[in-house]
Amino acid sequence: MLTLSLLRHAKSSWDDPTGRDFDRGLAARGTEAAPRMGRTMRGLGLMPDLVLCSPAARTRATLGLVLPELGGPAPEVRYDDRLYLASSADILSLVRGLPAKAGHVLLVGHNPGLHALATELTGKGDAEASQALLDKFPTAALCVLGFEAARWAGVGPRKGTLLHFLTPRRLAAAKS
Repeated sequence: MLTLSLLRHAKSSWDDPTGRDFDRGLAARGTEAAPRMGRTMRGLGLMPDLVLCSPAARTRATLGLVLPELGGPAPEVRYDDRLYLASSADILSLVRGLPAKAGHVLLVGHNPGLHALATELTGKGDAEASQALLDKFPTAALCVLGFEAARWAGVGPRKGTLLHFLTPRRLAAAKS
């Protein structure tokens, strides 16, 4: 089974409205949510073999806060310009070209492309989590999909099983 984890960057800062979108960092809320998501991933045994990350400041910062929380050997990390504000079709094209030796890939990127890809790939899974995913893919959300495929080229629409859909709000509610 191949596993694809889609992580949207944590809440970004709008403190400098004149700055470039690419250079926006994280807001305080984002710097709290990203490590919590990393700890949750570790608790669920979600350790990627390979990480593909948009080179934008907010995605890099998110990944920088998630990785130390995962524990274990650090995965290979690749920053790919094609992921910055990519469409779902562009992201899927990247995924289909991944090496088979990477059984679990974490992709850190942006909406609306991540949300569109997650909903496009989901074919089955928990009904409540699937509905939550359809409704919204908020900042620092993580969608984990499993595929019964030997190669990434076999990943396609409705072929994925939604294994987890985690959001900072849902994690906070579960702790209460």
